[in-house]
Parts: sequence; C-alpha cells; structure tokens
Amino acid sequence: MILPSRFFDAGAALEAIQEEKATVIGGVPTMFIAQLQHPEFARFDVSSLRAALIGGAPCPVDLLKRMNSDMHCDEVCVVYGQTEASPVITMHSAGDTLEQRTSTVGKTCPNAEVKIIDMVTGATLPRGELGELCARGYMLMTGYDQEPEATACALDADGWLHTGDLAVMREDGHVHIRGRAKEMIIRGGENIYPAEIEGFLFTHPKIAEVAIVGLPDLKFGESVAAWIRLRAGEQMTAEEVREYCQGKIAHFKIPSHIRFVDSFPMTVTGKLQKFAIRQAEIDDQGLSAHTVATA
Repeated sequence: MILPSRFFDAGAALEAIQEEKATVIGGVPTMFIAQLQHPEFARFDVSSLRAALIGGAPCPVDLLKRMNSDMHCDEVCVVYGQTEASPVITMHSAGDTLEQRTSTVGKTCPNAEVKIIDMVTGATLPRGELGELCARGYMLMTGYDQEPEATACALDADGWLHTGDLAVMREDGHVHIRGRAKEMIIRGGENIYPAEIEGFLFTHPKIAEVAIVGLPDLKFGESVAAWIRLRAGEQMTAEEVREYCQGKIAHFKIPSHIRFVDSFPMTVTGKLQKFAIRQAEIDDQGLSAHTVATA
C-alpha cells in the first residue's frame, strides 16, 4: 500500500503511481477528477495501473470511461456502502459489463443481505421498484457510541441498517442508486434526483465538477440549484448551461440557480458537503424565511 501524502494531493498521487509502478488505485470521484485534470497529467506514466476502486459519491459515466482510457484502469470497481457497514455493501465483480459498471453499484457482497423497502409502509419491494436500500449482515456496526436514539433510527429491531439511500434492484441483481432520500428534490410534485443532473452536466466539455441541491421555493416547493466548477481556462454563462440542457433533460430538472465556483466544501476525505452548499445558497439568497412556508 502506497500512501503518497498525509492528505490527498493529486500531484503526489500521480508521482507515486509513476515511481512505484502502482497497479490498483482507490478513491472518491473528486480525487480521480483532480488527477485527470491535473495540469501536468500527461507527463506522468500511469500505464502500470490495471484497476481502480471508486466510491463515496455518485460516479459520472464519463469519469468511468476516462479512468478506463486515460488511466489504463481496465477494471473499474464501483463500491457502495456506509461507514456503518464497515463500509462496503455492494460492489462490482470481475467480468461485469461496462453497462453494469456505469449504471449500477454492483451486487450485494458475500454474506450480506440487501432489500429495497417502501419508504412509507416499510414493505419489501419487488425488483425494479424504487425505495430505500436496507442492509443486514456481519459487517454492520453495533451502534453509534453512546447514542441510543440515533442507533434506533438507523438499525431496526430485525437488524436491518436503513441507509437513507434511494435505490432499485434490477433483475440481474445489480443495484442502481438514485441518491440520498433527503437530497431528493420535489419540484411541483416532480421527484428530481441530483445525481442524474450532475451526471448529465459532467458531459459538458467545459465543466469539471458540478453539485446539485434543492432550495426552498414558495411557488414550486423546491427549486434546482447548481454549483459548477469549470475546467482551467474555460468561461461559461448560466444561460449556456441552460441551453445545453434544453431538449436533453426534462425542463423541470434544468437548474434555476447557477453559481460558478472555484472549489466546493469538502470533508478531509474528499466527500462533497452538500448541506454546506445548500445553506450557503439559502443565506445568500435570503431564503431562510421561505423554509418554514414550504416545509
């Protein structure tokens, strides 16, 4: 195992791959994006790589394809889980197709159980229907330290972990994650999943990263907001973003609020803090008073 720096640094990671002839690399999507967009990426020899593990956040299809082609990772394994599950619940296997790798987070890990339940009734749903993903098995935590109420919310009496993630189990057993239940945007009665819009906007050649959040809205209940970081040297307007969306995604999914930023609020492990983005927009737009009215 190679640990090139105390905290993640794209340049240090690329240097380590080249010097140590690394074969497998792991990280969250923002880490791979940072490496692929490093200004000196082309000078590093990363041809020793053969596989990658990626998880922690939705992974855009275009990113997976670039990991295949530009980073020589013929096998890209998307893993899904939570810290409470030590932390992997599902993952891909060798031989999974490109479609399975780009559309799902793989199958349930050995010696673990997964079910999709109705968010209201708690009933187990058949394959193909959207609901909350629950997991059970040896890998689950006993509970949160000295927080019995939080533990009771996460783990039910039958030992199932309620992940809070919306998912569909396909007929082939692969799981498709739609996003966090609490991050789902309901605009005028329409359910909107941020990961879908993020994956679409990531295909624009000028866009490096994008985060979608829902904001309080007196008319529609919620509106769609986008934070966008452009590739180095690129310029773009909000109208260009909307024009790119026209006719390609449903009109109600097109962001109403668009902000171009240089960086996103992140955890030390590189995970996006969407709650911070949402709060920043609420504060900036003076929407706090609307929150009660639309709750």
